Amino acid sequence: MKLAYWMYAGPAHIGTLRIASSFRNVHAIMHAPLGDDYFNVMRSMLERERDFTPVTTSVVDRNVLARGSQEKVVENITRKDQEEAPDLIVLTPTCTSSILQEDLQNFVDRAQLEAKGDVLLADVNHYRVNELQAADRTLHQIVHYYIEKARKKGDLVTARTEKPSVNIIGISTLGFHNNHDCTELKRLMADLGIEVNEVIPDGASVHNLKKLPQAWFNLVPYRELGGMTARYLEQEFGTPCVDITPMGVVETARCIRKIQQVLNQQGAAVDYEGFIDQQTLHVSQAAWFSRSIDCQNLTGKKAVVYGDSTHAAAITKILAREMGIRVVWSGTFCKYDEAWFREQVSEYCDQVIISEDHGAIGDAIAKAEPAAIFGTQMERHVGKRLDIPCGVISAPIHIQNFPIGYKPFLGYEGTNQIVDLIYNSFTLGMEDHLLEIFGGHDTKEVITKGISAESDMTWSKDGTAELNKIPGFVRGKVKRNTEKFARDRGIEVITAEVLYAAKEAVGA
Repeated sequence: MKLAYWMYAGPAHIGTLRIASSFRNVHAIMHAPLGDDYFNVMRSMLERERDFTPVTTSVVDRNVLARGSQEKVVENITRKDQEEAPDLIVLTPTCTSSILQEDLQNFVDRAQLEAKGDVLLADVNHYRVNELQAADRTLHQIVHYYIEKARKKGDLVTARTEKPSVNIIGISTLGFHNNHDCTELKRLMADLGIEVNEVIPDGASVHNLKKLPQAWFNLVPYRELGGMTARYLEQEFGTPCVDITPMGVVETARCIRKIQQVLNQQGAAVDYEGFIDQQTLHVSQAAWFSRSIDCQNLTGKKAVVYGDSTHAAAITKILAREMGIRVVWSGTFCKYDEAWFREQVSEYCDQVIISEDHGAIGDAIAKAEPAAIFGTQMERHVGKRLDIPCGVISAPIHIQNFPIGYKPFLGYEGTNQIVDLIYNSFTLGMEDHLLEIFGGHDTKEVITKGISAESDMTWSKDGTAELNKIPGFVRGKVKRNTEKFARDRGIEVITAEVLYAAKEAVGA
């Protein structure tokens, strides 16, 4: 296991807890030592919720290590069952408590004998999967459990709804703009004349999971969560899956056309081309803005993109295809999704980076020297150090990316929000010059423009003199470009002549 002070995706138990706590009247119990039990704090700090079910910790301490934890865990489960009367209790170990190698399934079976509600052990490998993978598996496990339970009781309804309907799968707590995306997806479905059968897991009841087979199709907006459940429902009930993320004008239209195809194959005569044209031309401002002089000023500017597979791929396509911005590299920390990600973005960027090493990502940004970064909260910090603006487009994120105002990333309104984020992330026109005159930079002067190492370049006396003649608001950029020019050519000492050569090389 690689130790690091920053992780892009958390440990497996966080994913399980995100799913369990997203459902209504479901209680999660962590079998964990103190230190692993930060989920409640994290959720209460970040989510803009008035009320939510807390997670309980069945603490692993020295006494547990000495005597075993069976009695304690069973007692905690039955006590919470009596106190909270939940429909379901989910027990999850952490990677730390998993070291004990206890038979937790036996603990759950014992507790189920006394509990009135259902009790389930989260069946994920806490050593081999991260937060996102565990969330996907936990959701599938819960859906499978209640589908099979309904099947045994004989009350599983598999007949399709009278009108076209959809299950929206993958909306969860602590998801990036998930609540706003869900609202936008519901609005989009209503505009298309499609009823929403169920939204899972956020706000759903486990008792309603038996209704999932009634939908005409499943919509999975994020690759990280919901795919396993959708494949299970397709295998068991033949329910088609639409897994095109409707982010950006082009991909939103492609998603709608896929929905049209799926519905028409099932006997619904629908034609959404008029709706797509109306939304593209008059509702979403993105298509119009991409042809405006303001957006054209961004043409050819360099950007880097990094995040989860869904958002990094979508933003890369929007930058390159819809706004004419050069993506020098696009990357994701979802290493398990490498093949799909490369296939999606290779056409739209110069280089693809698959890494979960935040240090390597920081160095790659410093080397590329883009005009703007589009990444996670960590890349925002990197941008602060390098004096490069950053738009946050993916989890992990800070409180500022759980907005109170309406800021979806999906659908046509989401497209407007993304275009605004992209445009406002670049330092525009005379902005830097004006800030130099009036002050107001919110970052301290950055001496070193690298992440992991200081500059190894030496400036001669005449080179330094020429550099100091350059106006202050562009001097830093000229210095970085010149050092890159010299480094690429193996020049160790930068003279005035080298400075002029570097200037000519960039066409300045």
